[in-house]
Amino acid sequence: MSSTVIRVGIIGADTKASWAGAAHIPALAAQPQYTLAAVATRHEESARGAAAAFGAERWFSDPLELIRDPSIDLVTVAVKVPAHRDLVLAALAANKAVYSESPLGASVAQTEEMAAAVGSSPTAIGLQGRLNPSVRRAAEIIAGGRLGRLLSARVTATTFGNGPESMSAYEYFDKAASGAGLLTIAAGHVLDVVEAVLGDITDIDARTEILWPEVKLADTGATTVREVPDHLDAIVKTASGAPAGIQVLAGVPLPDARFSLEVRGSDGWLTLTGNHPAGVQVGDLTLSSSVDFDAPDRPVATGAGPTAADIWTGASINVGEVYASLARDIANGTHHTPGFRHAAHNSRLMARVEQAARTGTRQ
Repeated sequence: MSSTVIRVGIIGADTKASWAGAAHIPALAAQPQYTLAAVATRHEESARGAAAAFGAERWFSDPLELIRDPSIDLVTVAVKVPAHRDLVLAALAANKAVYSESPLGASVAQTEEMAAAVGSSPTAIGLQGRLNPSVRRAAEIIAGGRLGRLLSARVTATTFGNGPESMSAYEYFDKAASGAGLLTIAAGHVLDVVEAVLGDITDIDARTEILWPEVKLADTGATTVREVPDHLDAIVKTASGAPAGIQVLAGVPLPDARFSLEVRGSDGWLTLTGNHPAGVQVGDLTLSSSVDFDAPDRPVATGAGPTAADIWTGASINVGEVYASLARDIANGTHHTPGFRHAAHNSRLMARVEQAARTGTRQ
């Protein structure tokens, strides 16, 4: 590293409603161990604008130039999934620490290729929901056996996305080749939180549907065909012994957004709840339980958005926890942050869900 401060370069830090601007920029600003050294987009105008808006020291219109810059310690890849592979592999080859949004690759094979390329540099995958302070405390309660024998769990998760209407910029979410549909993003985050609390999923029975096979693009009036599922129902068995029923429902109106994970044991219960319209991975969560527990840690980032009505308010809360964990790994030479090998696990898990739904057999 060039200094004790971690110099970050973000690829995909556009000012126009980008996830990087809503989540990564405020998450970094909340932590003095980081500085935003550079941003990169594919066009000079947007790169200049992003640097000015976000206070970056430098800008690049070629992301590979950012990766090659010797002053950059950590490369954050926050672009569309099909572009991840080349950028991530280049950053790993340059011996940079790398934080990539999830899913890491557009396929299991791509994800495993990137995971295999990881050397000694720390990596982080954007499955940030598992690092939410309430999720971490719930996992401690379960691991400590405080609920007794686990009897059952029930999960309800919603997202406003993947519904009957979209925007042309998000049409790629509905195409199979992008690897970025409801299963790999919304459901991938939900099942990762389930595994964080209850242990690895060992058996899966699943049913998927395409509830809206045609999607209206509101900004153009055109109609596009959805090629990937927009609904999931699953029954899983977890390593802790708890069976769980899971539903991931898309296209939900913003006021009706809900995440709920309810766990019952022989000696008590706990719940994790949230209401962010984009899903469990975005906003904060509230933990309740019949057993006493220490209050979850305060998030390092507040998640405050420009206005109370901003749909991405809260986006930096869990992303901030990933950056905090990654900073500890970089400082201590450890690899505790869920990284690219964990991304490969999640990718294989979602492939098992898809296979179970397609064949009607337990996976």
